[in-house]
Amino acid sequence: MQAASIADVPGERFPSGRHTRVFVGAQSTLQAEHFVSGLVVIEPGGSVPLHAHEQEEVYYILKGTGEMTVGEETRVFDAVSAIYIPADIDHSLLNTGTDELHMLFVYAPAGIVEHWQQERTGQLR
Repeated sequence: MQAASIADVPGERFPSGRHTRVFVGAQSTLQAEHFVSGLVVIEPGGSVPLHAHEQEEVYYILKGTGEMTVGEETRVFDAVSAIYIPADIDHSLLNTGTDELHMLFVYAPAGIVEHWQQERTGQLR
C-alpha cells in the first residue's frame, strides 16, 4: 500500500499566487502510471492561469470561492464543487474570495502539463 500525508509532500509556489503539491503520478510520492493528482492552494486574488493541455481533468473545489473558466463559459464555484475540463480546452481558476481556495486536481492520461513551465518563466500569469 502506498500512502502519504499531504503535508509531507513537497510543493512549488508559482508566481500566479498558488502553491501546488503533486502527490500522485510517475514522479510523485505516490506512484501511478495512468493519472496525476495534486492539491493546489490559491491565495486570495491568485489563480491557475488560462491554459490548455491534452489531458482531461477534474477540479474539486474543497474550500473557498473561485471563478472558473472552461472554454467560453465562466461560473463562480464554491466548496464542495467538481468541474470537468475536456482535453485541449482553455481553462483557468481565479480565487475571488478573501480566504485561501483549496482545489484537488486529477488529470489523465499522466504526463507533463506545459503550463507549469510557462508559468515559471513568466509566460503565463
